[in-house]
Amino acid sequence: MFPERFSNLPAYAFPRLRALLDPYAPGGDVVNMTIGEPKHPFPAWVPEVLAANVDGFASYPPNDGSPELLQAISDWIPRRYDVSMPPDQIMTLNGSREGLYNAAMALLPETKNGKTPVVLIPNPFYQVYMIGALSVAAEPVFVAATRQNGFLPDYGSLPADVLDRTTAAYICSPANPQGAVADRGYWRDLIALAEKHDFRIFSDECYSEIYRDTPPPGILEVAQEMGADPDRIVIFQSLSKRSNLPGMRSGFVATGPEAIKRMRQHRAYSGAPLPLPLQRVAERAWADEEHVIENRALYQEKFRIADDILNGVPGYQGPEGGFFLWLPVEDGEDAALSLWKHAGIRVLPGAYLSRKVDGDIPGKPYIRVAMVAPKEEMAQALITLRNHLYQ
Repeated sequence: MFPERFSNLPAYAFPRLRALLDPYAPGGDVVNMTIGEPKHPFPAWVPEVLAANVDGFASYPPNDGSPELLQAISDWIPRRYDVSMPPDQIMTLNGSREGLYNAAMALLPETKNGKTPVVLIPNPFYQVYMIGALSVAAEPVFVAATRQNGFLPDYGSLPADVLDRTTAAYICSPANPQGAVADRGYWRDLIALAEKHDFRIFSDECYSEIYRDTPPPGILEVAQEMGADPDRIVIFQSLSKRSNLPGMRSGFVATGPEAIKRMRQHRAYSGAPLPLPLQRVAERAWADEEHVIENRALYQEKFRIADDILNGVPGYQGPEGGFFLWLPVEDGEDAALSLWKHAGIRVLPGAYLSRKVDGDIPGKPYIRVAMVAPKEEMAQALITLRNHLYQ
């Protein structure tokens, strides 16, 4: 016997992509622009810190994070957001995806107002949001994030009866895949909606340190200005993009005192804490901004390259943050297959990040292109992509 709750899940995005492309030979040297795996160098001091603390592998690591790491994160938050967050309201994560999933398990009730709870999810979306909702027997409600609404979901447009059943809303800024940034007005409106209808906001901000000019505002700073209930706001961060350390699986969650207490209790039973030597590397990474500034400059140069190459493409809109291009095409699957067979370029069909709602799949007429390859390789691939798809 198997559970029914996951019985209608589609295949995950990347197995679907392999099934689409792998039966065919690539039409050129392979350039992988599908997965958001940073390829810039990680800080040069990482091996030194790791080696100096290798004896930590002989000890069970602190489940919530070492005091030194929690303090480093607590020190970083006010430097970035001008908001105070004590170490006891922070918990380290084995990558932000762990926290995005387990927050639903630890914080969301079984019913709301005597009815099946709802979890709001942008559409397209990071797939863990959906599985988190399904795992707690909530109804995922997918809200389109399209060009018409600035690629950010308009949760306030939902009927009151849906909002009154809502227990949490996931939001990502800068958005994956579109690169849209929630401004202060968007955050204010969302927080006010959550206060009115009594739900939590799960704010995925793991792309926040990659941007063009101005640091994206975070929900913590706006929530503090509004005097919002701190237990209502849950933020997730990661070193994967900020520090080019995706394989280290180090992130954190920060929230109010009661919410973090429940998340820590849940993780004590179910979590897999980060090994202590890796926590020492993470401690150093959160304390250092020099490598982040250098990394951001590399992406800013890639933004300029993409703009130069693609500005003539109808409907092109460069991202405000993150490192994905969200490119309009007639059909994402057709475009991805054609690029692979013609040029060996792998991109992700936008439909693989979306769910069909009322007959519409918001990501269908898009492809997601990750700007993680070296800039010369990326530039040549974008020129080939442009010439093949748009001319």
